Amino acid sequence: MTLFDGRAREGAFARINPVAKLAASALIAVPLVLTLDVVSAATALVLELLLMPFVGLGWREFWVRTWPVWLAAPLTAVTIALYGQASGGMLFEWFVIRVSEGSLELAAATFFRVLAIALPSVVMFVTVDPTDLADGLGQILRLPARFVMGALAGLRMVGLFLDDWRALELARRARGVADRGRIRRFLGMAFALLVLSIRRGTKLATAMEARGFGASARRTWARDSRFGGRERGLLLIGAGIAGIAVAASVLTGSWNFILGPS
Repeated sequence: MTLFDGRAREGAFARINPVAKLAASALIAVPLVLTLDVVSAATALVLELLLMPFVGLGWREFWVRTWPVWLAAPLTAVTIALYGQASGGMLFEWFVIRVSEGSLELAAATFFRVLAIALPSVVMFVTVDPTDLADGLGQILRLPARFVMGALAGLRMVGLFLDDWRALELARRARGVADRGRIRRFLGMAFALLVLSIRRGTKLATAMEARGFGASARRTWARDSRFGGRERGLLLIGAGIAGIAVAASVLTGSWNFILGPS
């Protein structure tokens, strides 16, 4: 089983071109990056959650895949609340900690913003096959074939790295060197994995070069990567989410353009 296996890979959403998924994620993320307010981020998040059931990802797999996002969002919000820029009424102050009405507002905006940007990206990435993504990048976006094939080969190595880590852990435990010193053991295994990765990468690069992956001639592709109605529909959905979020923020007077003059 690889890192990208899952039931969502078999649904209708999984058959949408990965380039469209990346573009839809970008359409949602860019407006949210340009502003820092609760209304736009919360609006986008609500619309995204309403569409999540149509992705075909089971709830168990959804939580397994996205739990780091749900963990990172409140931690980021707490950091902003305690150490963010203070404004408005001061609620609590001690040493370097300053909690104010403004910092709490920024914390709430950051919380919803992290979720609204990260959740659709993670969910769409789960349903992406690396080979389909490489086909799309090479045929639709016309990226250099050498870069695309190299990135695909590297992405395919992620699962092997996980297997190598488990093998190293079992080997060290069998030799009696993994009983204590957790930090030292981690650093030793990380260095061993780094050496193994460099060796494997060198061999892979040599093999790919010998098979003509680095040739300057125009490359042919085994499978056609198509961009049709489903892909355009996904782009419209992404643009619609972004547009509704921005409109709600502007109409409520909450729009806070972070690149504007302070």
